[in-house]
Amino acid sequence: MEKVIVLLRAAHSDEHWCQQMRTRVTDRLLALGLPGLTVNVRDDAVRDSLMTLTTLDPPVVAVVSIWARQYYGEQVREALEVLGAECDSIAAYLVTESVPMPAPVTGVGERAAGLANIALLRRPAELDRATWLHRWHLDHTSVAIETQDTFGYTQNTVVRALTPDAPAVDGIVEELFRQEAVSDLHVFFGAADDDDLADRMRRMVASTDAFGASSNVDTVPTSRYVYASPFADPGGDSGTCSS
Repeated sequence: MEKVIVLLRAAHSDEHWCQQMRTRVTDRLLALGLPGLTVNVRDDAVRDSLMTLTTLDPPVVAVVSIWARQYYGEQVREALEVLGAECDSIAAYLVTESVPMPAPVTGVGERAAGLANIALLRRPAELDRATWLHRWHLDHTSVAIETQDTFGYTQNTVVRALTPDAPAVDGIVEELFRQEAVSDLHVFFGAADDDDLADRMRRMVASTDAFGASSNVDTVPTSRYVYASPFADPGGDSGTCSS
């Protein structure tokens, strides 16, 4: 099974557009028989998150994760055609997925609790890939979990871009936070007070500096909806998914 992440970029998106992504567009994607599908949209519930960073113009307004048996197969090709018709441009990436902290199980199509923050990482030119991956995965993972109040954490390492002119992206991080984290840094970092917040932010910045993730990064606040999981228990309840 292979995972493809698609970034949808648009100069304008509103709540109606987000609703269409979760209904009409998702129905078309599910009709393709994809083994796994998660749709993240930057909707009104999270749109004004304090932790938003944007380098891309137009910005990312939705992130769709697709699981398929072949990234080069007909299902993925048709899915990209569907998504490309809904925005100004798309960028698709084949990724490998690491899950230090699995997201809680949700019902099919139900909004995951809280803020789903997605970060687009770029490897600095001065770091070779092996060093960058070591600092990100082996050095930083525990720091990220210790300094932030997350309840879901997925790291996607980009293998290669699948669409022409896709922006350079080397890693895509998915993290879940409590809803209050949208407007409260103390909640985002799980800080007890201002001194604790300053210490957690200092540790976080020092760690991200080491692999270039404190600059030239996009963070996209989204609401997360899981519609199908390739990891669902065949003997269990097919109506719930986790990824």
